[in-house]
Amino acid sequence: MSKVILVTGAGRGLGTDIAREALAAGHRVVATGRRPEEVEKTLGGPQENLLVTRLDVTSLEDAEAAAQAAVDRFGRIDVLINNAGNLFTGYFEEISPAQMRRQFETNLFGPMNVTRAVLPHMRAQRSGHVITITSTAGLVGMEFTSAYAASKFAEEGWMESLRYDVEPYNIHTTIVEPGYFRTELLVDGSTTWPELSIDDYAPRTAPRIEGMKGMNGKQPGDPAKLARALLTIAGQEKPLLRFVAGADAIEAAEAKAQELLAQAEASRELGGSLAYDDARA
Repeated sequence: MSKVILVTGAGRGLGTDIAREALAAGHRVVATGRRPEEVEKTLGGPQENLLVTRLDVTSLEDAEAAAQAAVDRFGRIDVLINNAGNLFTGYFEEISPAQMRRQFETNLFGPMNVTRAVLPHMRAQRSGHVITITSTAGLVGMEFTSAYAASKFAEEGWMESLRYDVEPYNIHTTIVEPGYFRTELLVDGSTTWPELSIDDYAPRTAPRIEGMKGMNGKQPGDPAKLARALLTIAGQEKPLLRFVAGADAIEAAEAKAQELLAQAEASRELGGSLAYDDARA
């Protein structure tokens, strides 16, 4: 069945693949980006089932205008795919406070803005599906990714809780945790390197940056296949609450689950005895 799908960050990378695959599958697509003329060109020009509109996710006003434009054109919004994001990478002390805040503005407050703008329309129609792309870094902290992982962990906590807020209105939520996919996340337009420089970290920082640059274009995941998988989930009667995407992501999730269970068991004796002893009161 054809759905109205709003995609953020549709001008490049995974967002472009999602929009293309959705159009090919017969869906009506609201493709958004900061430069709509480039988004439209990337997707092959004007099309009957395509609405391209400006959206900087850090602007609530942009988000509200995009949501209203979608409803004006297609009458509803069935699926929101929060895809837009960027990567501030580096050791924590070398990432400036301003960089950390910018990371959260895009990766956390950005999807919050768009979701805040879309949810009133979904509640009014008593149906909808919010899909948010987080990352394996939203499950597992890694070296050189403190800002990015922090924003993605926060995004996951928000989405896990949002589920309970909107379930009564027949609105579904799905968290998507991709591993390494051959998107444009590691190109200079999407990646920002540390602003500060500390001598202690210098021998590690330069090799890390070169290593990440060298990964671009060599990631194992195919974003077009991921896009098609997301459309499959969007079509499910009971969509997955969490989609771990890619063999590397599944391996990381399994390792994290085992680690959590082991740490919970190791905490049992000390952590399980912290309740008030009411008998002594």
